[in-house]
Amino acid sequence: MRQKLSELFSARRAPTGYRPGVTLEYLRRNLGRANFTSAGPAKAVLFLEEIDLKVDIVERTESQLLMHLVMTEFTIRVPASEEGSARFGLHHSGSIRRTGLRCKQLSGEPVVLARLQAALKEDQALHQALMLLDFKRLCIDLDGHEWHVRIEHMGGSEVVNRMPSFRRYIALSGLQRDVLFSVLASFQRVLGRR
Repeated sequence: MRQKLSELFSARRAPTGYRPGVTLEYLRRNLGRANFTSAGPAKAVLFLEEIDLKVDIVERTESQLLMHLVMTEFTIRVPASEEGSARFGLHHSGSIRRTGLRCKQLSGEPVVLARLQAALKEDQALHQALMLLDFKRLCIDLDGHEWHVRIEHMGGSEVVNRMPSFRRYIALSGLQRDVLFSVLASFQRVLGRR
């Protein structure tokens, strides 16, 4: 697999000026939820009591030439009714406007992809929420008897530039926050049946 040079560079060491946990603190204030607790320097846990769902949140950095990005990744784990190993990437289709969703299988059994695509089509609430969600990366993994859903939102991130020197937190809007929680709840419901 080919990787971008920036990904190789960022995997070796943290970018200059990276402050672990700062973006998560901005996110904690942005989300306005009481059940947001730190789980390490660049990790946190959010518990959504109303749907009994634990959401793991981690900071992920990406280095550029004279800047770096700090993104937050939201992860949920849902028990699966089947056992297996598969990995999928989900993204919006359409070059200018969002016209739909595409699910690409990166590894695993093809029959799992067919079942996952059927589940995404059948559940209109999940489909509509995903169409509204501004995500950069969405991965769905089947690992043994457990589904892992990882969402990297475009908001809840920080841009840090060295020249000229500035830091900017990109907040999750109220609408995007609600849609994100709706997507997580829908994945818990849909994948829990699969």
